[in-house]
Amino acid sequence: MASQVFKAAKCPTEDLSFSNCAIVNENDFPLDKVRHVEITTATNRKFVFTLKGYKGYPSGQIGFNLPMRKWAELSIGQTLDVRPYTFDPNVQYIAKITLEVDFLERKTTIEPYDTDKMAADFLSSFAKQAFTVGQTLAYNFRDMKYLKLIVKEMEVASIEQITGNGKSAGKRTTTVGLLLPDSMVMFEKVEGSAVNLVGQAKGKTARQSIINPDWDFQKMGIGGLDNEFNAIFRRAFASRVFPPEFVQQLGLKHVRGILLFGPPGTGKTLMARQIGQMLNAREPKIVNGPQILDKYVGESEANIRRLFADAEEEEKRLGPNSGLHIIIFDEIDAICKARGSVAGSSAVHDTVVNQLLAKIDGVESLNNILVIGMTNRKDMIDEALLRPGRLEVQMEIGLPDEKGRLQIINIHTCRMKAHNKMAQDVDLEELATLTKNFSGAEIEGLVRAAQSTAMNRLIKASSKVEIDPEATEKIKVTRADFMHALEYDIKPAFGTSAEQIERLISQGFITWGPPVADIMEDGELLIQQARCPDTRGLVSVLLEGPPNSGKTTLGAKLALKSDFPFVKLCSPEDMVGYTETAKCQMIKKIFDDAYKSHFSCILVDSIERLLDYGAIGPRYSNLVLQALLVLLKKEPPKGRKLLVICTSSRRQVLEEMELVSAFTTVLRVPNLSSPEHLMTVLEETDCFRKEELAKIARKTEGRRIWVGIKKLLAYIDLARQTDMEHRVIKFLSKLEDENCLEGI
Repeated sequence: MASQVFKAAKCPTEDLSFSNCAIVNENDFPLDKVRHVEITTATNRKFVFTLKGYKGYPSGQIGFNLPMRKWAELSIGQTLDVRPYTFDPNVQYIAKITLEVDFLERKTTIEPYDTDKMAADFLSSFAKQAFTVGQTLAYNFRDMKYLKLIVKEMEVASIEQITGNGKSAGKRTTTVGLLLPDSMVMFEKVEGSAVNLVGQAKGKTARQSIINPDWDFQKMGIGGLDNEFNAIFRRAFASRVFPPEFVQQLGLKHVRGILLFGPPGTGKTLMARQIGQMLNAREPKIVNGPQILDKYVGESEANIRRLFADAEEEEKRLGPNSGLHIIIFDEIDAICKARGSVAGSSAVHDTVVNQLLAKIDGVESLNNILVIGMTNRKDMIDEALLRPGRLEVQMEIGLPDEKGRLQIINIHTCRMKAHNKMAQDVDLEELATLTKNFSGAEIEGLVRAAQSTAMNRLIKASSKVEIDPEATEKIKVTRADFMHALEYDIKPAFGTSAEQIERLISQGFITWGPPVADIMEDGELLIQQARCPDTRGLVSVLLEGPPNSGKTTLGAKLALKSDFPFVKLCSPEDMVGYTETAKCQMIKKIFDDAYKSHFSCILVDSIERLLDYGAIGPRYSNLVLQALLVLLKKEPPKGRKLLVICTSSRRQVLEEMELVSAFTTVLRVPNLSSPEHLMTVLEETDCFRKEELAKIARKTEGRRIWVGIKKLLAYIDLARQTDMEHRVIKFLSKLEDENCLEGI
C-alpha cells in the first residue's frame, strides 16, 4: 500500500489515550490488513506506531495522546507521511522489554506497585503492539495511579529461539520491536521517582555515581587545587556515594555547607562553579550575595526561601531518594555579616542570616542540599554559620605553590602548544618559578599579556592600523613576550611589596664597617631561624639607633635577603590621615595576609610614627600600641613562619611602652664614629678624586666623627653640586657646621 498524507490530531477519548496507539478512521486504513504504520515528519524523522480504529474519527487525521506527541515532537495539524510497516521476525520480535516507571503527574503516594501483576497486565494490554526505545507511554494500572512508562531497552528473540530449532548467540537488542504475548517485562524505577515497586519483575537499577567519571582538572580549567578538591570530596561527597539505605542505618546527616575563602583571584568561584561538572547532579543555582537583598520588607528573606523551594518539595516527595541540590553563594559576606554589626534599625542582614540558618540546619532542615559560600572576608561572616551542621567544611583557597602554578600555566597555554603558537624557548617551569605570589587569575592575565605583546609585533607601524597578511601563520609567543609581561604588565596583588622595599635601598647599600657587617650576619641567622621548621613560628627583631643611621635600609636589605614569598612594608607614609581604628585595621590586615603564606616577612618602619608619638606632650595612640603588642606576640598558624623587622629611633620610649620586650632580638644600628668609616663610604660613592680623598683623610685624622649614613650621603650629594676647587672644603665645613665632625 502506498503512503498517505495525514494530519496529526489529539486522541478522541481518555480510554484510547491509554492504549498508546495511533487512532485513525477505519475507512482510511483496513485494520485487518494494516496493523502498524511508519510515520515520517517534515524533518524526515521516522516513528512506528500500532493503529487503532475509532468510528466517527475525522478522515485524513491520525490521533496521538499527549505523551506520544511530546516524545515524537508532533504538533496538532502537522502534516505526516504515513505508510504501512512490517516487522522482521528474526530481529524485531521482543523477548524482553525493560520499562522505567514514574508517575504521570506529581504524586506523593507510597503505596506499593506489584511488578508481577503489572507485567501480566502490560502483556494483556499491549501484546502485538509496536514499541520504540525512548518512547513514553501512558499506563493506567487497574485504575490506580496513572503511571508514565519509558521504554529503556528491548532484547529480541530470533526465529530459532521462537521455534525451538536453535540457540541464540547472545544478547541482541533492537530500537523498534513488536511485543509478543510471552515476552518478559521488567520494570525499573526512574532515578529520583517516588514510585514504590515490589515483586519479581522489578529490575535492579544501577545506582548512578554522584561523581562524574569524565571530569578532570585540565578540562575544568582548575590547577593547583588538587589537595583542596580531595579534602572537599572526603568531607562533603564521600557519604553521598553510598546508598540512602546505608546512610539511614548509620543515622548520618550529609555535610550541607562548604565555605571557600582566600585572597581574590585564587579560584574560589571557579572551583564552586565547576563542582556542578564534577557531580552527576542538577545544575547548581548560582547567586551573588548582593542579589538577595531587596528594598521591600520581607523580600530578602523570601529570596532565600525561593532558593531552597525545589529542594524542599523534592525532600517531601522522595525523602532519602531525593537528588542533590547545590546552591552557590558568591560574595556570601554581603548577606551573612555578623548579626548586630550592621548599623540601622531595619536589621535586614540579621533576618537574612536567620532565614539561611533555618533552611540549612533549622527545625525542618534538609538533607538533600549543599550550600557553597565564597568570600575573601571570612572574618565578617556570622559565627553561627560556621559551626558543624551549617558551613562546616571551611577550605582556604590560597595562592598556588610552584607545582600549582605550573599546572595553571599548562592549562592556559595548552591550546597554544596544540596549535604550535608557542616558541621553543618558552620554559613553563621557569615561568612557574618567576610567578611567585601570582594568583590563578593573575597567571591567566600574564598569558594574555604575553599573547598581546606577540600580536603587537605583527601590527605594522603606520598612521593606520594594519596587520601583516601572514600574521596568523607567523605569530608565536616567545619567552621575551612573557618576560615583558612580567616586567611591565602584570604584578601580583598579594605578596611582595618589591617596588616599595627596593625604593628604600635605591641609594645603594654600603657596609661601612664592622657594625653593619655584624648586623647583617645576625640578620641572616634570624632569617635561618624563621625558616627552620623546628623553631617557633614567630621571629621578631627591632633595629634601633639614632636618626639617619640607616635602619630602614638595613631592614629592607634583610627583608629582601630572606627571599620569602610574602614580604610586606608597613609604613607610616601609607597611613597618613588614618584614624586610630583605620590604622589598626590596616596593620591587622597586613599581619592576617602574612599568616596566609608559609613564609612571611613584615617590615614595620618607624614604629614610633605609627604610634603617633610626639615628644612635646608627650602623646601616643594607645589603641595602635595595644594592637602592635598583640600582633608582635601572636604566633602564626601551625606550619607558617613569620619574620617581623621593626625600626625605631626611640628605644627609650618603646621601653616605657613595654614594647621592646615583645621582640625576639634587638639590634643597635650606630652612626659612623671614626674616620675609617667615613673614608669607606667616600670610596664607595665615587664622588671625590684620589687626591681629594687623601686631603679629607688628612683633615679628619684623629678627629671624632658622629654622623648617620643617611645624612652623610646627603652631604656627599651636596658636594657633587659644588665646583671641584671648593668641593672638599664645602664637604668638611658642612660636617663641622652640623656637629658631625669635631672642630679643630
